[in-house]
Amino acid sequence: MNEILIGRRLLLGALAIGVILGTATEGRAQGFISPFIGFDFGGDAGCPNLSNCEDKKINVGVAFGAMGNVLGIEEEIAYAPNFFGDAPGLSSSVLTLMTNVMLVPKMGPVRPYVLAGIGLIKSHVELTTGSVFTTDNNNLGWDIGGGLILLVGDHVGVRGDLRYFHSFQDLSVLGFTLGDTKINYGRASAGVVLKF
Repeated sequence: MNEILIGRRLLLGALAIGVILGTATEGRAQGFISPFIGFDFGGDAGCPNLSNCEDKKINVGVAFGAMGNVLGIEEEIAYAPNFFGDAPGLSSSVLTLMTNVMLVPKMGPVRPYVLAGIGLIKSHVELTTGSVFTTDNNNLGWDIGGGLILLVGDHVGVRGDLRYFHSFQDLSVLGFTLGDTKINYGRASAGVVLKF
């Protein structure tokens, strides 16, 4: 019974993807680059939520990739200095390198999108007050989010984005542990989009 239900769900998913791809008009994917600035919130970030936060930590980065009429792919590099807070002798940061698949339908100059991906979440903490303590964690993680691109010309636009990042905890593959810590947070960002 469960195998039949799983088979039906897979068939419906494949049909939905086929309909989306089948209704897309022929077109060449356009490359883009999008530098952005934002701030982190929730989870392990210093701000408990998106609003009412006095200790916002800056996050900067760049995304680049290609967008077709419906689907796209994006590589994103982002860096958040002082991620775990400010204190004398404390240095911390989080670096993310993510590969995302985008559902980004073309609706004239407006392109709403949702995305999901996987990649590296690297955290660094160094405490030098009294004793030396340094930790670097390279974790496999995922992100999910969405936003809106508004094109103001053929090659220039603006972008607003909300994403959630989460590292895998104790992920084991073939008996090897790939990550032993967990980090999660949200990010709100805005940037420009340059299409070519």
